[in-house]
Amino acid sequence: MKNVSIYIDLVFCLIVLPVMVMIFPVERWFHNFQWYVITVGFWLYALYFLNRIFTVPALFRAKKSRWAGIVMILGSFGITYMLTQISLYIPKPNVHDEGIVRIFPSIQQYQQAVWSLFMIVEAFSFAIGLLTQANLQKARRRAVEAERDKAEIELYKAQIKPHFMFNTLNSLYGLFLTHDGKALESLEKYISMLRYIHTTSMRDFVAISEEADYIRQYVALQSLRLNEMTSVKMNIDIENDILQIPPMLLVTFVENCFKHGISPVEKSIISISIKERNGNLEFSTDNRIFPVKRIGEHMGIENCRKRLELLYPGKHVMTCDSDGTFYRVKLCINLSV
Repeated sequence: MKNVSIYIDLVFCLIVLPVMVMIFPVERWFHNFQWYVITVGFWLYALYFLNRIFTVPALFRAKKSRWAGIVMILGSFGITYMLTQISLYIPKPNVHDEGIVRIFPSIQQYQQAVWSLFMIVEAFSFAIGLLTQANLQKARRRAVEAERDKAEIELYKAQIKPHFMFNTLNSLYGLFLTHDGKALESLEKYISMLRYIHTTSMRDFVAISEEADYIRQYVALQSLRLNEMTSVKMNIDIENDILQIPPMLLVTFVENCFKHGISPVEKSIISISIKERNGNLEFSTDNRIFPVKRIGEHMGIENCRKRLELLYPGKHVMTCDSDGTFYRVKLCINLSV
């Protein structure tokens, strides 16, 4: 918008105002009253930039600044009035100026010209100034909204991390409590995953391949504590590895599968699918439901839903269905720019 304003200023100063000036018999006035024409011209250009840079912005600020803007407007009228009160000549009786028709016979033609040009400059400068300020206000609102959205996303990320950590620690605790031989291997995987969380904590996006590898590690870690009653099917098919995705977004749904979809005595299958084609990501999970009441049970999925609404408005479709026996999640995101 800044560059557009500069172009508009140039067009007005180099084309619009000179063309408007040429409507009046400026050549004759310049020949006889050169100092007056130069003074008026300087004042008109000064008035334009005064309004654009100071007067209009002042009207958008605090109350004291608005009063300053009003004073500047009144001052510009006062200066223009003083310029028109300068007597250049006394017209001869029954002699009329040629050219533009005089609206007020008691006012000399040069005075009409000064007031006409003043109103043109005043109107044009205010119109451009108001347009510029409106766009600045809109840009500020967008910046504030972007910062607010970013803060909300960071909050959701901060909530998801301890949520994941506590659930995984609970699983590790069970392995160590039963002296399971997989406990040390699980701890190593858990440390590796914490390293990923740490390295991505300050990043808004990661490569989709990194997020997929993290999900593989998570599934491998959770699988160590499963018995023969539960099987996990995972299909990852990514065409473009460098596409970006928010970190720790998909794993929440995977975590939900292991939280509610396993039982030590009943058979269950957990299905996880990640596919990407032409910038379109299709993610889905399918698991049995074994009701377990836990604090913050739906917090992770709700956080992901809110993150998606902030990050991909109008570019994603998410459905969560349950028939009482199975719980299914399907998420489609357009990752292309």
